[in-house]
Amino acid sequence: MTNLDAVEGLDAVTRSLARRTPEQLAALLTRHAEPLARRPAPTELRGLAQALWSYETLHHLVLHLDHPRLQVLATTARISQERAGRDAPGPAAPAPGADYQSLMAHQLSFAHLATEPVPPEDVYAALGAAAPGPARTAAESALRRLCDDGLAAPAEDGTIVVPPRAPQLLAAHDLGPFLAHAPQPAPENTAPGAPAASVPPTSPYDESRAAAATLAATLDRLLAALATQPAALRKSGGLAVREIKRLAKAAGATEPHTRLLLDLALAADLIALTRSPSGITALPTGAYDDWLARPPGARLAPLLAAWWGLWDIPTHTPPGGTPTALVRGHDRHAPALRHALLAALAAVPLDGGPPLPPLPFTEPPRQETGTRTPWEDLLDAADWHRPLAVTRQPMAGERAAHTLHEAACLGLVAHGTLTPLGRALLADPRSLDEPLGDLLPPLLEQAHFQADLTAVVPGRPTAALQALLTAAADRESEGHAVTWRFTPRSVRRALDAGHRAETLLDDLARASATGTLPQPLGYLVRDAARSHGRMRVLPAACCIRSDDEALVDELAAHRDLRDLGLRVIAPTVLVSSRPPAATLDALRAAGYAPALESDTGTTTVERLPAHRTKAPAPPRNSHAPLALAHRLLGLPAPSQEASTAGAP
Repeated sequence: MTNLDAVEGLDAVTRSLARRTPEQLAALLTRHAEPLARRPAPTELRGLAQALWSYETLHHLVLHLDHPRLQVLATTARISQERAGRDAPGPAAPAPGADYQSLMAHQLSFAHLATEPVPPEDVYAALGAAAPGPARTAAESALRRLCDDGLAAPAEDGTIVVPPRAPQLLAAHDLGPFLAHAPQPAPENTAPGAPAASVPPTSPYDESRAAAATLAATLDRLLAALATQPAALRKSGGLAVREIKRLAKAAGATEPHTRLLLDLALAADLIALTRSPSGITALPTGAYDDWLARPPGARLAPLLAAWWGLWDIPTHTPPGGTPTALVRGHDRHAPALRHALLAALAAVPLDGGPPLPPLPFTEPPRQETGTRTPWEDLLDAADWHRPLAVTRQPMAGERAAHTLHEAACLGLVAHGTLTPLGRALLADPRSLDEPLGDLLPPLLEQAHFQADLTAVVPGRPTAALQALLTAAADRESEGHAVTWRFTPRSVRRALDAGHRAETLLDDLARASATGTLPQPLGYLVRDAARSHGRMRVLPAACCIRSDDEALVDELAAHRDLRDLGLRVIAPTVLVSSRPPAATLDALRAAGYAPALESDTGTTTVERLPAHRTKAPAPPRNSHAPLALAHRLLGLPAPSQEASTAGAP
């Protein structure tokens, strides 16, 4: 027996891909970007078909199928496998201890593959959806979506072919009866005779707005703390507990939420891990400066999109594990779990649902026989949206609880239902600027300066205003209004950073809502300026010493050594503005023979350094899927204007 039927299946999906427009094919490439990125980029449509139907890609894609699509795919694969085995039965399984040739003959029989085309009517009949009705409509819609995603393809005679490896993935899962619609999660207190649930004092929109404002301020403080002092990672990977505690204190957040924000900032490329001789450190990237210049909503959008696709649940630590952050996740079920939970909560009315389960999570007590808890109903509804990613995974309840608490922290869930921001994320993670812009007011460019040496910003300040106030004052309080306090020490800090008294006062006056400053603040700045700089600290990267005073004078006057900025501070001592290595190189290039000395006075043996660094990652090109679609279809490359307009 050969595998010609499987080859014909690839031919069918290749023909299906060839009938698509470039925009449709680009949309397919975008939807499956993550699993396809783990393989070499296809150079022809047949290569794309093989990539889509490979076991590794299918293993990822089936996690994101809802109940109808998974049922249709599993049923079609089962019928196809049964027909393939009936039409061309393979050899009997070899006995224990059989030779290599017998084992290979059985393996190459392909009896375990789904290789026969299946009429759609047979699939509908097996699902109990042969007659017109909701079940038949749901099954037909599921089949169309499978074809759109490249997980099924119509043959020339109208039959359906599916990936041959599908039975291996799905045969072990009992999906139960075919359900055309998702079960509705029951809100709290819906049992007969139960008291009516109280109306929450705030709306989901209000809760989302408060959570988004808190999130933006917390993230701002966290990244500023990293910019001031990069965090060191452990040799085994991840942040040490002391670093997480330091950053949590600086951000004003709990340690689990700090771990969440760090992982999201890493996924959004706002911070990066950098290797240095002292170890690996985490610090902001160049994208952080651009991020600071964005409006508040645009700042949070990449973080929410990163959470949507993150292969981890940062606030959840499995038993026996150590809580950490900045470790690339390997939980490929996490994105599907998020989608399932948010899709289930989208069916809960906005007037309130069950509260979030408390953390640390414990299974809620079961109710009387024949009834279910709202938590169980929610997980059942989530199972319909992603059958392989919720209750079929270990620690399902605990993982779901942590996921929902993360969603509440991000302003996506409130009062047991989705907020408007959560519904926008569920609809399209790439289009969040508008809903976030409605939640967060614009940044304020001016502050109110008061006679008690405080400056109050009744909202969130711009990056420029925040930098000015942080340079000359100490942040004193957070909330709906942010307060800074000027002290002699804080003003000296601004003078140390290069501000002059008059220019600092002018900058503060321009940032004042009234255009003027109170007298006490002017007195404070000028008094600090009068005492500033009365003693000087001389900067020196290294020193040069010699018992030969004439040689010291010669070096100080040498023209070829001007770049070192040599200054005589004693008859036998010079200071250099360049570090020891650069100073040694310059002296040797000028014909001298210096020796390197340690801080203990002993001669140091010099060794050449052997530093290495990774090449920078290539930038993401949002137009790449459309350009690849044109190449695969054999069409001319799109123009920049068409690429921009047609990019999915």
